[in-house]
Amino acid sequence: MTLPITDEVFKQFRDFIYEKSGIFIPDNKKYFLENRLGRRIQEKNFKGYEDYLYNLKYDAGKNELAKLYDLITTNETFFFREPQHFDVLKGELLNRVISENTKAGRRDIKIWSAASSTGEEPCTIAMVLLERPELNMFRKEIYASDISESVLESAKTGIYGSYSIRNVPDEYLKRYFANTNQQYTLSNNVKSMVKYMKINLMEDRDIKALRGLDVIFCRNVLIYFDDKAKQKAVSQLYDALRPNGYLFIGTSESLHNVTRAFRPVVINKVIIYQKI
Repeated sequence: MTLPITDEVFKQFRDFIYEKSGIFIPDNKKYFLENRLGRRIQEKNFKGYEDYLYNLKYDAGKNELAKLYDLITTNETFFFREPQHFDVLKGELLNRVISENTKAGRRDIKIWSAASSTGEEPCTIAMVLLERPELNMFRKEIYASDISESVLESAKTGIYGSYSIRNVPDEYLKRYFANTNQQYTLSNNVKSMVKYMKINLMEDRDIKALRGLDVIFCRNVLIYFDDKAKQKAVSQLYDALRPNGYLFIGTSESLHNVTRAFRPVVINKVIIYQKI
């Protein structure tokens, strides 16, 4: 049975979650918190939502806060999601990055997957880079971050089911995966390219570790933020990019009413945002 939450306590919880993560839960999603948190409250033998919130605010270590993030985040992902983005990355965009970095005397390429979930996105990026042999002369660094520790631990295993790999082209599947009874294990040359880290896009100190990036993927994340949180997150991404660096957001997302600090660039009908 779903544990009911009062309007007042719902608003207290919503404000706490927003303050900590930037994720905004609207009034019509009260049922979402009841479904996600009710079972946890019963598991931990709290008296109710107020008791659980008090624990999160005053008594809990980082472990329970991490569990809260696991409960409220959605981790819908798979390899080559929105594949047109990876076509652009593999072709024209990498050409531009190689040219600019060569002119500047840089011998590295840095890409950040800013909501990496269970690792499908950053590992797709790694495979795309491996398909460009001329990049062997560059040091390739892929950073993958998420607010949820459990999905990061899952990502580090590099093991995926048939749902995750359903969009992977056959040649990539043969080259970069080992299939054992419908469990697909990534090759070490892909896994070794990705560095996983826990980052909260609302925490300045988390993101300051990442600077001088050529490309950032932050797709299907801003939809969970209100305008104020979007502006803060996008400002953080801006600071992490090199001059003229590129930002991918989801195909259903836009920076139109968020910031003027990026210039929309269209490559093969795909909109990417370039740091001005």
